[in-house]
Amino acid sequence: MSEEQRAALDQLLRNGPLDIGGDVHEQRPLLDALMTSHPLPDDVTSTTGVLGGIPVVTIELSGLESDGVILYFHGGGYALGTATAAAALASELARRAGTRAVSVDYRLAPENPYPAALDDAVATYRGLLDGGIPASRIALAGESAGAGLAAATLVALKGTGLPQPCAAVLMSPWIDLTLSGASVADKAALDPALTPDGLRLRAADYLATADAADPLASPVFADLTGLAPLLIQAGSHEILLDDATRLAARAAAAHVPVTLDVTPGVPHVFQGFAGILDDADAALTRIGTFLRSHLAVK
Repeated sequence: MSEEQRAALDQLLRNGPLDIGGDVHEQRPLLDALMTSHPLPDDVTSTTGVLGGIPVVTIELSGLESDGVILYFHGGGYALGTATAAAALASELARRAGTRAVSVDYRLAPENPYPAALDDAVATYRGLLDGGIPASRIALAGESAGAGLAAATLVALKGTGLPQPCAAVLMSPWIDLTLSGASVADKAALDPALTPDGLRLRAADYLATADAADPLASPVFADLTGLAPLLIQAGSHEILLDDATRLAARAAAAHVPVTLDVTPGVPHVFQGFAGILDDADAALTRIGTFLRSHLAVK
């Protein structure tokens, strides 16, 4: 990826109207407008529905090669974002994995604090199983807080008796709501998208009265033994870099198959800029390879 691409994206994010720490009622429509500014490709269809009692958007492409499904959780600090707004990025994963995706409209904070989002995530996973899709044909994925939610769902499943999915993809995961990673401060000047103060506000909204170190809110502190194989991606210029590296280290120590994939010089959730950043397309291709190997897509 060229330095010109990196510089242009950095400027775009720094000058944009989005503020992760801003008023949620002002920021929600701004994020949705940004995420839906480019229509889905002609070969992609999205259908709203309900899964396990939770609103979802099902994303399908022409010529699917697999009967599996990617259960996708959007980002937005647990307070912003929608399943529809995340459909474009979810469709990129679905295209490269050769399967469909289901994007989840989990309940948002501060109106619905922890554990509402986690309850919704587990409910949709249970809904897939109840619908006859085996765990071996389900992968979890998400970006930012959605990646944290995917990780928390894996941990929560261990306590429910439900089987683990075949794999999980975590893009720029936010998995430590205590914000104790060194990169929160060390990378603050480099990160054009997130701020420590903004994350603290969103964490407070989500947690309400819960403990930030609760392993189901901050899965970096969880017992990771027995989790599904993980692909963790991050950019070197994001304040959540240490969330990714620490989760990968703890997963490896728990004998979880894990791949840590850090791309230099790029920001938080850089995968969302496919077609603009060469490294975004390359990272999505690696995600597709990983998912195909676990979903057994030819």
